[in-house]
Amino acid sequence: MGVLNVTPDSFSDGGRYLDVADAVAHGVAMFRRGADLVDVGGESTRPGASRVSAPVEAARVAPVIRALVAQDVPVSVDTTRAEVASAALEAGASIVNDVSGGLADPAMASVVASAGVPYVLMHWRGHSRQMDRLAVYDDVVRDVRDELSRQVDAALAAGVSSDDIILDPGLGFAKDATHNWQLLNGLDVLLDLGFPVLVGASRKRFLGTLLGDRNPDGRENATAAVSALAAFAGAWGVRVHDVDRSLDAVAVARAWRRGQGHD
Repeated sequence: MGVLNVTPDSFSDGGRYLDVADAVAHGVAMFRRGADLVDVGGESTRPGASRVSAPVEAARVAPVIRALVAQDVPVSVDTTRAEVASAALEAGASIVNDVSGGLADPAMASVVASAGVPYVLMHWRGHSRQMDRLAVYDDVVRDVRDELSRQVDAALAAGVSSDDIILDPGLGFAKDATHNWQLLNGLDVLLDLGFPVLVGASRKRFLGTLLGDRNPDGRENATAAVSALAAFAGAWGVRVHDVDRSLDAVAVARAWRRGQGHD
């Protein structure tokens, strides 16, 4: 899943793709290099980010999605709002990637259910301005598993098909660096819930901290390493900014698994 932020304030590439033509060109390039999906987001979810209105968010993503789909690029929309998801689906998006896992907007699950599209439910405890103070767990792997299970139950109750649910542990969202590493090491616990798992570690702060406070652009090799390990562990997908390095990393992980007799 290639990241396409059409925002002025995303933590690593904010402002680069605000122009529709620039955004579309980047999305097409990621797809041609091998991304299976291009994930278009119109609101930053970096720690401390301010919210934008739903009409502004929809106006950012819909034209980009429409233009990408016209060039046969599969697109997911990164949003927590049902109104924006509806606009994105109308524009041609084929997956809804909700970082709140349905908690931010109670109408989201019914929109997804009506559309019959895959739904990424991320573990979430609160919006960007408050999430750092919510990073308190007894056992982060167990707690995230249990909270995601409740989010799944709510989605199923709203009519979302179990075959359409994908889980995301929400690295960096109400988690500190230790929590993130524990969740990555415990991916098997989330996989045991029986749903595909998406891992989004790309360029995140915990990688920069590991590497000596390296800036986002200097975290790509670490991101690729996480992609390889996530693929080896059985993750369904990875959400990344640099498609090329993670594609290489995933290819290595697949070959390694085949060498151990895995499919």
